[in-house]
Amino acid sequence: MNVIIDPRYCGPPSSGNGGYTGGVLAQHLDGHPDGAVEVTLKAPPPLGVILRIDRAETGVHLLREDGQLIAQARPATLELAVPPAPDFDAATAVAQRYAGLHAHDYPTCFVCGPQRAQGDGLRIFSGSWRDGIVAAPWQPDAALVAPDDTIPLSILWAAIDCAGYWAAVGSQQMRPVMLLGRMTARFDGRVGVGERCVVIGWPLGVEGRKHHTGTALFGSDGRCVGYSRQTWIAREPAI
Repeated sequence: MNVIIDPRYCGPPSSGNGGYTGGVLAQHLDGHPDGAVEVTLKAPPPLGVILRIDRAETGVHLLREDGQLIAQARPATLELAVPPAPDFDAATAVAQRYAGLHAHDYPTCFVCGPQRAQGDGLRIFSGSWRDGIVAAPWQPDAALVAPDDTIPLSILWAAIDCAGYWAAVGSQQMRPVMLLGRMTARFDGRVGVGERCVVIGWPLGVEGRKHHTGTALFGSDGRCVGYSRQTWIAREPAI
């Protein structure tokens, strides 16, 4: 089948947000053992062009019309110790410390870009909370609702994407530019329009240019709705 990633769902200005793209693929993957899906991004997802989703023996592939592989998704298992989150009011206070408000490599990012208007972008602004954890409040807007009156899985994947980056860079003054390379996520529930949610991210370790992080989404009742393990890849410094 064919899909188009609308330019609204950008990460960098000319490519799709990695979490959103992963969620699009996850929606087309059947039979995952514990609900977790691993998405590996092979190239920046192009915007506004026809892409093809093909079923493969191990999952699904996202390809350009010329056959270039953009991303692949497969069933996975995900074991991750999710730390507790602050409540919505505390997360709202923490968001005032969001470093991206003052300097942002991609200020129009659908998820964490401060130049996106309310109802257009998610505006999930992850500020430093404690013990290396970043946190942000999020209230899903009615503009995000699918025809069946639910928040699509692609939006939920997007919601827990960028907090991983902000957890990886921490309090660094000179933040490296990183792109999402892999994201394995599991959702055990959904959230509703206007629900007072909290998103958190935390570091899991570094291997060379690879930064491993975890993220999670909590509903208004404090339950963990979904979580992910991510690998972010820092760009090589310019010579």
